[in-house]
Amino acid sequence: MSDITLAELCIFACSEAFRGNGEIVATGVGPVPRLAAGLAKLTHSPELMMTDGECYLVEQPVPLGPRRYDDRKPAGYLPFSRFFDAAVWSGRRHAMVTPTQIDRFGQINLSYMGGTYRQPKTQMLGVRGFPGNTIHHPNSFFFPAHGPRVFVPGEVDMISGVGYNPAKRVAGGNYSAVNLRTIVTNLCVMDFQGPQNAIRVVSLHPGVTFEDVQAATGFALHRADTLPETPLPDAEALAIIASLDPHNIRSGVIKDNPVARPSEVTS
Repeated sequence: MSDITLAELCIFACSEAFRGNGEIVATGVGPVPRLAAGLAKLTHSPELMMTDGECYLVEQPVPLGPRRYDDRKPAGYLPFSRFFDAAVWSGRRHAMVTPTQIDRFGQINLSYMGGTYRQPKTQMLGVRGFPGNTIHHPNSFFFPAHGPRVFVPGEVDMISGVGYNPAKRVAGGNYSAVNLRTIVTNLCVMDFQGPQNAIRVVSLHPGVTFEDVQAATGFALHRADTLPETPLPDAEALAIIASLDPHNIRSGVIKDNPVARPSEVTS
């Protein structure tokens, strides 16, 4: 299976973040996280709930790209006005997102880079719903280009989502629901299970070493006791991914979308 791409490996790895979550809303933001949530529901975690991105819960994940409006198979009504009470504030949601920056505390940024709040060098989306999301329900992350501009030294330029930085905890605040789980990148899989919630490398993609990952990160990483190779998707998973992404949008997520196991490339 030498034609498995790195994007497909990442989708498979991201889907594991939703394993054993129970009957919660799985939200993947972006092609890889969204395909991962759909793959999880159609394989190991059928109890997951998903939305069509508008106002319905669906049993069959909605494929990426152009489609007929009636292709959805609604299983329940969940308009935006009810989504916060039903999923966000109650903690019954697990989101996987792609911020612009993340630091050693798990604080994320998608607001601005460089300069100041009033005069940023690069203006981005703003904090959106991340302050509430990160303090109320589990969150995981996907990054297609692992590097020190993403995994920054010090702190992110603008804290858009709550992490584990004790210096940012306000006296009397309730941080009991802060639950950062998995990070998948084009190099490895990580979690927050190191000492004091330090980011820990738990598997390496084929051909990648721990030293490669550390060199691409702006802060010290914790290393799991054993570092297995990130598993490749099997034929069933690849077929499901293809059915959920009929226009092959996944191929444009990671630069050049190389094969997942370079050593298997034949001349």
